[in-house]
Amino acid sequence: MLSVVEQRLVNGLDLTDNDVVVAVRNDFMAAFGNILQVLPDTKTVAVVVGASPLEKFWIDEVKRELKPLAGRLDLIWYSDLPFEEILKSASTLPPHTVLFWGLMSVDAAGIVHEGDIALRSLHAVANAPIFSYQEPFFGGSSVGGPMHSVGETSSKTIDAAIRILHGEKPAHIKYEPIEFGPPKYDWREIQRWGISESNLPPGSEVLFREPRLWERYRWQIAMIAAVFLVQGGLISGLLHERRRRRLADVESRQRLAELAHLSRYAAAGEMTTSIAHELNQPLGSILTNAETAELMLKSASPNLDELRAILADIRRDDQRASEVIRRLRSMLKKTPFEVRDVQLNSTIREVVGFVADLAQGRGVVLSYAPAASELYVRGDPIHLQQVLLNLIINALDATAEVQTSKREISVALSRTGSYAEVTVRDTGPGIRADDLKTIFNPFFTTKPQGMGMGMAIVRTIVEAHHGTVSAENLPSGGAVFTVKLPILRSTFALQQGG
Repeated sequence: MLSVVEQRLVNGLDLTDNDVVVAVRNDFMAAFGNILQVLPDTKTVAVVVGASPLEKFWIDEVKRELKPLAGRLDLIWYSDLPFEEILKSASTLPPHTVLFWGLMSVDAAGIVHEGDIALRSLHAVANAPIFSYQEPFFGGSSVGGPMHSVGETSSKTIDAAIRILHGEKPAHIKYEPIEFGPPKYDWREIQRWGISESNLPPGSEVLFREPRLWERYRWQIAMIAAVFLVQGGLISGLLHERRRRRLADVESRQRLAELAHLSRYAAAGEMTTSIAHELNQPLGSILTNAETAELMLKSASPNLDELRAILADIRRDDQRASEVIRRLRSMLKKTPFEVRDVQLNSTIREVVGFVADLAQGRGVVLSYAPAASELYVRGDPIHLQQVLLNLIINALDATAEVQTSKREISVALSRTGSYAEVTVRDTGPGIRADDLKTIFNPFFTTKPQGMGMGMAIVRTIVEAHHGTVSAENLPSGGAVFTVKLPILRSTFALQQGG
């Protein structure tokens, strides 16, 4: 059996009845036409072929078949060169030149070469793409093209052997010469030489294609993308939630300011009699001094020194009345929540002075013990005054229920670590044990006419200033409310250093 033999090498006269031929046909015109289609700018083809008699036979066959391309391609034949010279020439080929791997068994120097080893050596140094029509040399060295399929030739050879084993006479087994199969190309060589896949013939097969990044890491990329999407959604949600909370915080501060303003109006209503009394005293004194001055001016020789003293009294009483009005306007002023540095000593003293007459009118002794040094906190002074005002009025209401001559409220300011501590103590009946847990809850009250918002406003304002408020009963009777506010760091550091 003769298998994979080029039909031109088969002599029919030498065949016997016991011979079967599985022949192939080398279509050199198709092989070189493929080169021109894949690389249309090709001008020269360097043919790598040996110098043995068989190789010289094929040189003549190739030249004969390629005569139609004589004006289109220049052919360079390496059959008269040793393989070392072939390698040197292949490394310095001019542009638009390709190499065609033919048959290399014996070079011009008479050296025998293993085909695959020689092709790999050529591929390592060549500066031009290599084409071949032989499938055994495809994959790693040549670009590819139309070639004989090893699978097809093997299949027909096996078919012939089986038919002979089944008793069929070899002379009766005939096969048409096997032509080139569909073109095959090495994707790695296509990429190396910049060959466009659009130039490949229809039906071509591209092998050894390396998977793209997406194909290679599809699941990893999908997982990373999913993580990014989830993170993006979470970040977007968090930003939206942050914005919503900031809006809610602004709205709550506005509601707090409005509620505190209404509470101040309610407190001012309770102190109307006291305020009127506090204003009537300086106004009455001013009237009396003015009438006295008029009488003195009607005399023939008024005493100027006494007039100066009367004017000084008028000025003093006017300033006293103006201070009462200023404090009242300050307490009733409707302002948004405004954060700044607040000096607690003067802020508390102003509130104590504002309610002093009310306490006196109720028979309550109101005292204030300021801190030994100036204490500053960060907050809204009007709202902080509202806290103290609510606590003092609550204490006044509590002491009013006590049937005793000892009615006292003491306000004190001190420093406890990094906090300013304000305490309001009273000698009232104290707070029921069950009510201590709910006294700061909205709408909780022990007063018949109370709305239950005073202590809730106190807690809300204090917590908005990052502080705490608590209430407890004193062992000696009465209750004490304690407000703790963080001292400004700069002030605290200065005092610690001092």
